[in-house]
Amino acid sequence: MTILIIGAGPGGYETALAARRHGMDVTLIESGQVGGTCLNAGCIPTKSYCRSAGIIEDIRRAGEFGISAESATVDFAAVKRRKDEIVVGLRSNVMAALEASGVRLVTGKAVFKDSRTVMAGGGEYSADYIVIASGSVSARPDWPGMDLPGVLDSTALLDLDELPGRLCIIGGGVIGLEFASVFRSFGTEVTVVEYCREILPRYDRDIAKRLRQSLSGRGIRFSLQSKVESVERQPDGSLRVSWTRKDNMESADADKVLVAVGRRPCCDGLGLDAAGIRTERGAIPVDDNMRTVVPHIFAIGDVNGRQLLAHAATFQGKVALQAIMSDMGGDGSCSSGYDLSVMPSAVFTMPEAASVGLTEEECKDNGIGYKVYKSFFRANGKAVCLGDTDGICKILTSPEGKILGCHVLGPHSSDLVQEISSLMSAGVTADTLSHSVHIHPTLGEVLISALE
Repeated sequence: MTILIIGAGPGGYETALAARRHGMDVTLIESGQVGGTCLNAGCIPTKSYCRSAGIIEDIRRAGEFGISAESATVDFAAVKRRKDEIVVGLRSNVMAALEASGVRLVTGKAVFKDSRTVMAGGGEYSADYIVIASGSVSARPDWPGMDLPGVLDSTALLDLDELPGRLCIIGGGVIGLEFASVFRSFGTEVTVVEYCREILPRYDRDIAKRLRQSLSGRGIRFSLQSKVESVERQPDGSLRVSWTRKDNMESADADKVLVAVGRRPCCDGLGLDAAGIRTERGAIPVDDNMRTVVPHIFAIGDVNGRQLLAHAATFQGKVALQAIMSDMGGDGSCSSGYDLSVMPSAVFTMPEAASVGLTEEECKDNGIGYKVYKSFFRANGKAVCLGDTDGICKILTSPEGKILGCHVLGPHSSDLVQEISSLMSAGVTADTLSHSVHIHPTLGEVLISALE
């Protein structure tokens, strides 16, 4: 059995390794760096910056803990060098794993010749099954001034060698907020311009509002319900971002501008027509097994537009591989056991926020009966000892006690939401959670406190 995978991001390379473990002959095609956006210009490098930012913030607050520390400064060149070393090291690990497993790695742009054959790197490759995992690229609006030097996407911002004095971020989603939090800690003046009525539009509104208030307290300026009109170069060399807010024109001057208005599936240039594949709203539609309209071609990760998250891509790859193995068994059906409806996410700002399941707004909009349970980090002993009491835990259940969602703002929110995510996948009720013993003192007790 042969399988060809287009794209070596988390979804692609994890699926390739798993396919090899099942004895398949695997060809993996990548036009850029192995590891995709997540490893090279997304999840990993930004978390490296988050760690550096967290350390500088801890040093600034050292006096609160009875520690005398001299004023700290940020060596941005060293911060960037550490980030680059982490990326190179992890990428080397992935390359070594692929080589050791026997995956055939081809460097080049993949283009379909027909539904069974892909051209790349000067060669042609055919397979019984093909998995498209080409990822996504930063969305680029057509506002005037988008092509000016200094107007950057997230990849270019991560490549900066010098810390900008002023940074204007267009977009208050996960990417924009993580960079806002990090660069503010590094000493940059930060302005965030967001079109929607609140930051993190897909998060629970209570969490988003409290996070914005916390970030504002750190000196980050926000302008909500703001429609960007243009970016213009000023006589002094700076960039002026102008936007309309409530019929008033406002602006901010910056040394660099980050455009973080989302990402779009990377379908361009794949030659999908030759394979008989269509797109809908820029993405490749798939069924619940990640199968396209061409039965032997699958699409996983950002390219199918379902859930633009690295861990979603990895698990969609598992579902697709299970479907392929089911085909090999003869019936073409699949029951993978993976519940992709439970998909946690996090934004690694300071404070951190995380979410899984339905928000209160979604329950209201869809007429779903629910109960809300809340607790606050200021009442949690571990949070008080950490000096991180700015936070809230919010759990939603059905009237019968089924956990519908969990939304947390505060230290280690991603770890706390992960616990709820696992329970939701297992079908555990809130009553079962409330009767589970949690170590004292731990942050995890905020989950129990909420239900009480």
